[in-house]
Amino acid sequence: MTPQFAHLPARLDYVDAVYKALLDAITDGSLAPGLRITQEQIAEQMKVSRSPVLQALRLLKKDGLVQDAPGRGVQVTPLSVDWIAKVYEVRGVLDGLAARLAAERGARLDPRLLVDGRRASEGTDVKALIDADLAFHTAIYEASGNSLIHESAYLHWVHLRRVMGAVLQVSAQRRHIWDEHEAIADAIHARDGALAAKLAERHSSNARSNVVERLGRVLESPPLALLDVVV
Repeated sequence: MTPQFAHLPARLDYVDAVYKALLDAITDGSLAPGLRITQEQIAEQMKVSRSPVLQALRLLKKDGLVQDAPGRGVQVTPLSVDWIAKVYEVRGVLDGLAARLAAERGARLDPRLLVDGRRASEGTDVKALIDADLAFHTAIYEASGNSLIHESAYLHWVHLRRVMGAVLQVSAQRRHIWDEHEAIADAIHARDGALAAKLAERHSSNARSNVVERLGRVLESPPLALLDVVV
């Protein structure tokens, strides 16, 4: 069933707003993998014309988040263990490069990133956990001084956000993740590029193993259980 979207306020360009609303719904699981959606459904709920919805869906299709559905309309792209594993492999390389460059440049990460992340890890808001995780890694991409890393990594994070809840729902894993983040930050602050890269790549590899294992189990379960991995 399509989630209930809020009406959008009057504005000249609705494309970005529609795109963001659909992106959030896909990444938080409100629009479940495999769910069929149509322009008419979205346009009616958001009280906009079908034109911006069509353009937003085209952007999501380009991102690989929706695909043509059999018959009519589009569907949320199903999750694939193999695809997610490959995304994490690429992310690991980018994260390692970013951490090394940040360390070599003598970058200093905002200590509030770790404080906010550990605070979020003690709560139950999975979206807050994912946002904190993304903020930490984004800070490293920006600290690397190479804008191409950030741009390239974003293409993968839109997919990773769909499955990160698989790991972040486990409280013990949450604390371990932020221990790894702190170690990466310490290596960057110590200007040890080799160690920062090694820890960042290991961090991504650990995340890949945990997510792939949990996602594999969920995909073998009844369809409703799939929501547990993406909320």
